[in-house]
Amino acid sequence: MTSVHTTAPSASPYRKDGEDYRLSLPSTARSAGIARHFVTSLLTGTQHSGIVDDARLCVTEVVANAHRHTRTSLIRVHVAIGPEQVTVSVADDAPWTAPPAGGFRTGPAQECGRGLILLEALASAWGSDVCGCCAPCHKAVWFTLSGDAKPAA
Repeated sequence: MTSVHTTAPSASPYRKDGEDYRLSLPSTARSAGIARHFVTSLLTGTQHSGIVDDARLCVTEVVANAHRHTRTSLIRVHVAIGPEQVTVSVADDAPWTAPPAGGFRTGPAQECGRGLILLEALASAWGSDVCGCCAPCHKAVWFTLSGDAKPAA
């Protein structure tokens, strides 16, 4: 994997401690809503209940971007739930459409780029990886959310 953009040094989105969940979706206008419900169902009632709203916003933006800005037929969502943080990775089959590194600037009339500013504001780290070395096969945009872990109610 080659890191294209990260906001934290070597913050691997693929942790081995905790639970992993995966969802594959066709790239349709409904995919963002389905991914949002998937993440909500995984986090509600857990020690990560306090970050559900942020996770919903971020996964909606990343999945919607994959649908709108790529010609991928399949969107893959990977949720890694650790004891102190949650990492969500959204992969598509368009490796050369990775988000630009750093320095987002949007004006009031600009319609593109606001979702990445949302990731920058809400996530403790985020980035994108192009996977496949010499013949890249897909890209994954990931974000990590961490908050005060509270016991599940």
